[in-house]
Amino acid sequence: MTASVAPGPAAYPTRWRPPPFLFRTRAQQRLVIAGFVLYFLWSGFDVNVDYQRMLAGFPRALDILVRMFPPDFSRWQLLLTGMTESLQMAAAATLLGALLSIPLGVAASRNLSPKPIYVAARGFIALSRSFHEVIIAIFFVKLFGFGPVAGLLTLMLGSATFLGKMLAEDIENIKFGPVEALRATGAGFGQVVFCAVTPQVLARTLGVNIYRLDANIRHSTVIGIVGAGGIGQTLSASFSRYDYDFSLAILLCIGALVAFGEWFSDWVRGRLR
Repeated sequence: MTASVAPGPAAYPTRWRPPPFLFRTRAQQRLVIAGFVLYFLWSGFDVNVDYQRMLAGFPRALDILVRMFPPDFSRWQLLLTGMTESLQMAAAATLLGALLSIPLGVAASRNLSPKPIYVAARGFIALSRSFHEVIIAIFFVKLFGFGPVAGLLTLMLGSATFLGKMLAEDIENIKFGPVEALRATGAGFGQVVFCAVTPQVLARTLGVNIYRLDANIRHSTVIGIVGAGGIGQTLSASFSRYDYDFSLAILLCIGALVAFGEWFSDWVRGRLR
């Protein structure tokens, strides 16, 4: 008989190394990372950046900054009107979007809806979320003209699809025991949703709605640049008239508006806890 030989110290690794991320071997990981690096380098050189034009833009930027100071708040009525319009669009769009997101989220839930309805709802959400709010705002401006109506519809559609997607994912992660228990008693679909699903998703859904309100306040200042109402439309008009001092006043008001939305969102989420 041959005696078994115990493995020496060289048979064991002396240093721990993390396993490859998302790949089977470390060689595959290095190969993919190298491919990404080469692609980014190629993309950077293929953009054809005009560096002379970039350098010529710095003096113009300095001139604009000099002409912005001091900010001009003399047309405060126009500022107040634009900020009020942005707040109204954000609040109304969040409310209407939240209401529309309820049937959309239920329809997009795999564990509650039949497959044809689920596929149609998920397809609508994916199609709507594939376009940025600015693109949707341009489309609604072409349909309904300049003003807050286009902005309201843009934010409402974005809110409905975003909140519907989040609600559907929350519903798919619920504990299904209460749903099966209510179905066993003969409860209808509406009773199951109201009594078994709503208590499990209500707190998170309210928090997401508050977050969306905060986002809509910020988005309302952006879509106005393409003519969809709000303080952004006032900002675009001031830049086109070279009223840079008034533009700075508008930018400061937009910053204050976004900060207020952030504070309000944090306050409401704190109360919900």
